[in-house]
Amino acid sequence: MFEQLIGTEPMPLFGSQDIRKIERMARENYPALNLMEKAGRAAADFVASLPGNHRQILALAGPGNNGGDAFVAARHLAGHGFDVTVVCPADPDKLPPDAAAAHQAWLDQGGKVLDCIPPEGGWNLVVDGLFGIGLARDLSGQYLELVKQVNQMQVPVLSLDIPSGLDSETGQPFRAAIRADYTLTFIGLKPGLLTAYGRDYCGQLYLESLDLPAQLYPPADGRLIGQTEVATLLKPRPWNSHKGMLGSVGILGGAESTIGASLMAGRAAHMLGAGRVFVGMLAESPPIVDFSQPELMMRPPGQLFESGLDCLVIGPGLGLSANALDILQQALGSELKLVIDADAINLIASDDKLQAQLKARKAASILTPHPTEAGRLLGISNHEIQQDRIGSALVLAKRLNSLLVLKGSGTVIAWPDGRWAINPTGNPGLSSAGMGDILCGMIAALIAQRLNPDKAALLAIYLHGLAADELAHQGTGPIGLTTGEVLAMARKILNQWVNARNAGTTATAPP
Repeated sequence: MFEQLIGTEPMPLFGSQDIRKIERMARENYPALNLMEKAGRAAADFVASLPGNHRQILALAGPGNNGGDAFVAARHLAGHGFDVTVVCPADPDKLPPDAAAAHQAWLDQGGKVLDCIPPEGGWNLVVDGLFGIGLARDLSGQYLELVKQVNQMQVPVLSLDIPSGLDSETGQPFRAAIRADYTLTFIGLKPGLLTAYGRDYCGQLYLESLDLPAQLYPPADGRLIGQTEVATLLKPRPWNSHKGMLGSVGILGGAESTIGASLMAGRAAHMLGAGRVFVGMLAESPPIVDFSQPELMMRPPGQLFESGLDCLVIGPGLGLSANALDILQQALGSELKLVIDADAINLIASDDKLQAQLKARKAASILTPHPTEAGRLLGISNHEIQQDRIGSALVLAKRLNSLLVLKGSGTVIAWPDGRWAINPTGNPGLSSAGMGDILCGMIAALIAQRLNPDKAALLAIYLHGLAADELAHQGTGPIGLTTGEVLAMARKILNQWVNARNAGTTATAPP
């Protein structure tokens, strides 16, 4: 009945205003539909489906409708023989109507309500129904203490809709938030569960739509990337293939002491299938060959513009020299599809003329900043970017007329027209040097193989994270993952997908 969300299917993402609109339309068009009753019953069914002993339950109910969901869940659990202790510090006379009715139904069944957690303990599970998407301020007072108490317990936690204290829009905690083992979210997915701190706080994520009719849902600008939308993008190769058909990628970077960044980007482009890869380095004495990947062709940087490229990556190890600035201006003035990263982003951030040049480009431009680089582009701090990752990405995409890939937990992809997506794959193993460089090379390789740049970016981002996930599943990560390991796994998964398409079967993630 309950299926964990792992990004198999693309799914719409809804902000709190959208969810409230859906709820309002449900009440207006289906007056007999009791959403709180359905949500609470679903929560009780979820608890009953969990493996192990969860007979002793502590249910926390807050002052709003999320608390009402907890009261309904407690009533159904008690009716099925669970031993439920309910704690609600709120004044029952101030509960909203639906929550007040749920509170009274719990009392009518013989339930009791405590205003604090009793000291004796002994619970097998905590049901968190303190706050939902309506919370818009830092926790304080008794509610803050309840959150701290729960986080100190060595007991599994199920959060209803969203972990209490977590911002459903941004994934940022309001001073403190429940660290759940499971989150059962209702009606639709919220972006705050999937980016910034969302994945740290929500644990295993499940969706219960409450069987609402599809016509109640508004069009969504945001979505969660699904494997089914990317796994079949790359077509099987004809037997009569040659390297010229498979595209050419250029890598521009490699200043003194940072040549490794451009080499990693080049290796990624080669291992993800580009027919030819040229690397131009700005170092005074660049290597004439990459002995780990001798297929890479080393060229003076300026020659790359004359190499018939299908895509150019600029930035890995580029540096901030006058030479780097000149070569970046040349790249921005070209008609090449560009993947822009690292120091190329930093140079653009510090130069209004470069920003104007980027915005005026007709060819595709893809920027891949991490939060600090995105902050430089907007003239704000890393912290401010992380406070609103989606909003920041959308502002930059529109301002720079580019596809914006804001890396981090729950990578955000934003388009200039206001669309956005969140990537569900990846783990802390990607938090190491070089992972961004190989992502650039992966995107470029897929563009060179004639994928639409937007789709190439989505495929590369999803695949990059999935490779790290599979390595972690095998025990190789997340600690100590290397770029070479991620690339080898990404190549393996991509070939599995293409072979499955060639055989006419459904592509699935590795076991």
